[in-house]
Amino acid sequence: MTNISIDFNEKTGRIKPMHGVGQPPFGGMDFSFIKYLKEANIPYSRLHDVGGWFGGNMFVDIPNIFRDFDADENDPEAYDFVFTDMLIAALEENNCEPVYRLGVTIENFHRIKAYRIFPPKDMKKWARICEHIIMHYNEGWANGYHYGIKYWEIWNEPDNGIDNTQNMMWHGTKEEYYELYRTASKHLREKFGDSIKIGGYGHSGFYVVDSIEDIEKSIGIGLGMKENPTDWEKRTEYFITFFDGFIDMVTRENLPFDFFSHHSYASVEATLKRQEYVERRLDAAGLSNVEIHLNEWNTNARAQERGKSVASANAAAMMCAMQNTKMDMMCYYDARLGASMYGGMFNPMTYEPLCTYYSFKAFGNLYKLGTQVEAKSDGKDVYVLAATDGEKCGVLIVNTGKDTEIKLDAGRGLRGYLIDEDNFYKETDIDALSFTLKENQVIYLED
Repeated sequence: MTNISIDFNEKTGRIKPMHGVGQPPFGGMDFSFIKYLKEANIPYSRLHDVGGWFGGNMFVDIPNIFRDFDADENDPEAYDFVFTDMLIAALEENNCEPVYRLGVTIENFHRIKAYRIFPPKDMKKWARICEHIIMHYNEGWANGYHYGIKYWEIWNEPDNGIDNTQNMMWHGTKEEYYELYRTASKHLREKFGDSIKIGGYGHSGFYVVDSIEDIEKSIGIGLGMKENPTDWEKRTEYFITFFDGFIDMVTRENLPFDFFSHHSYASVEATLKRQEYVERRLDAAGLSNVEIHLNEWNTNARAQERGKSVASANAAAMMCAMQNTKMDMMCYYDARLGASMYGGMFNPMTYEPLCTYYSFKAFGNLYKLGTQVEAKSDGKDVYVLAATDGEKCGVLIVNTGKDTEIKLDAGRGLRGYLIDEDNFYKETDIDALSFTLKENQVIYLED
């Protein structure tokens, strides 16, 4: 049995955007599916790997917008905003703000030939191109808009491999990336001040952090290589080396650094440890005010688990767990339509929402309510999160363990909506004070 207590009068903070997504759902030029983000109160969509290979040669990536690097970056005619304009307009119409990744799409076949993942040949010019893209979307430049897009991320996963044989995102050295970040961040801060938030860099993941002992010994001295490391251990240790050098640079040079983004394709438990590591490292470096974004994550990025209860329960558990850390934003990878193993929110054949989507919708209800309240569970595998807007109340309960009886003390009657592979946000007539929650089942309760 699991005992859960809720005190709707004990306010503990705001519900944070833990339910953002990457790769918004659209097919071809049909952006109507983005309505699902609005219906789930999803506030952010990160724009990385959008549109397929090479960004579909149309969307978001710098080479898709500024096609001839030798052209005049001050000339509006040198820019091709058409398709990205359509995408961002659809997001804005559905109350979903872009997190704009300034860079390029991953090149999975880079070992055969790499195209766009090289360091810019003129980093100052690259920064000026980014400046004009921001001007287009925030200041109306080149028949543009005044969206006020806040988050601008400089590149993605430049650390994803020790050398060019491994790295599918950056065929350059870590020092060259540091120079790109240094150049672009300083230029963009000079041009836009605090009207935008600048950060990066989509860290590939703290996979070598497996224990609290790793966290403890990491502060100030690094994790240290194992005596006989595997190739994977060498690679993931490089992720840490890259991070150490980056943090040293931004602190020593006092560079603009509003948010740090990292990635995790691991369990809730493992990701919590890695989040604690990030928090401690940033605090130790005097960067405790830097926002932390987990802008790629997926606990069940396997095709055989898509649409299954285990995927929707783990996603809900991740959002609940991270709400209670110093995490500021998360973007699930991803919300795309189609057959990708990462696209866990929609049926790739019918494009209809899967149960995981409804876990995001349930969290979105809490986000709309706005204020987190005290919620306690004595169940090891039972997560709970609750919110209020001062009048209405909501509770999200997730069971990632065996079937358990829930004893709920909420001080009021609530109606419930079940989420699993057989129940897509289905209203249930369960007794909200005492009920059984099955393994990998989610329930949202509201008054």
